[in-house]
Amino acid sequence: MKILAIESSCDETAAAVVENGRRVLSSVVATQVEEHKLYGGVVPEIASRRHSESIVGVVREALERASLSLSDLDAVAVTYAPGLIGALLVGVNFAKGLSLSANLPLIPVHHLRSHIASNYITNPELEPPFLCLVVSGGHTHIIEATDYTTLRILGKTRDDAAGEAFDKAARAMGMPYPGGIHMDKLAESGNDRAFTLPRPTVDGAPLDFSFSGLKTAVINILHNAKQKGVEINTADLAASYRKAVVDCLVRNFLRAADETGHKKLVIAGGVSANALLRRRLQAECARTGRTLYMPDLSLTGDNAAMVGAQAYYEYLAGHTAGMELNACAQRGIDLG
Repeated sequence: MKILAIESSCDETAAAVVENGRRVLSSVVATQVEEHKLYGGVVPEIASRRHSESIVGVVREALERASLSLSDLDAVAVTYAPGLIGALLVGVNFAKGLSLSANLPLIPVHHLRSHIASNYITNPELEPPFLCLVVSGGHTHIIEATDYTTLRILGKTRDDAAGEAFDKAARAMGMPYPGGIHMDKLAESGNDRAFTLPRPTVDGAPLDFSFSGLKTAVINILHNAKQKGVEINTADLAASYRKAVVDCLVRNFLRAADETGHKKLVIAGGVSANALLRRRLQAECARTGRTLYMPDLSLTGDNAAMVGAQAYYEYLAGHTAGMELNACAQRGIDLG
């Protein structure tokens, strides 16, 4: 089954053709990072306009790279939630038009489910059930996947997502957007014990996360140093902060694994590219006899290949939509 997938939830306009949920025939991504870098973050109105300008060319290129025409496809899939509403609407309306004109089934796909599905491309042997840590700029969840479309939230952030916490702290340290990537690289050369930072917990909800206080602690260190005229070693602060965030992620994820008994652990989302997070989980899984699945680094950011991968299983589960499909800025991963 060949599915044309479209992704436009934030600042990447992407299209891909995926066969049977595992084989990527083409994948095209038009990024807006350089433009949004001027503003220190994504500007929703600009993102929507750029999606409108790019989507025709991106879809055409995806079909050309796969050496296919619309008549060769079996379905059209699109990210419909969650994300920036204006950006999502561009992809959803374009996909609806293609579906109607080509008489192809329309498959709505949840963005976070797509991130999990990026692992099906990198790890063809991976099948549910498993436990997944989804960590991105806007989301941090511990998810139990019973099957490809039955997902249960075991823990989530109460405030900032891990990626958001990385980006905001990095910006405070003077790093350009997207800050989390730059912090990860700089932290490799720093001393992660140079600064004492908290590892927040949530009373009564041991699998939930809270990063706002940790982020505030770093901002306070920077402000106090500036007021006193003290020079801060940014690499050391970045390393200490990265370790604190990763400690929280690993602690809760492994606790969830202990409580549920899952031996297959999966990470997904933009922050799954974090070098320390990967090393820590690899070491912990080796120590405890668990198997860790990680997406290829090229699939950790937003892309349409992962949308096509999840779309295949949504289709098999009977999850299709008609012209009534609308974009949704917020929707739980367990709701599909």
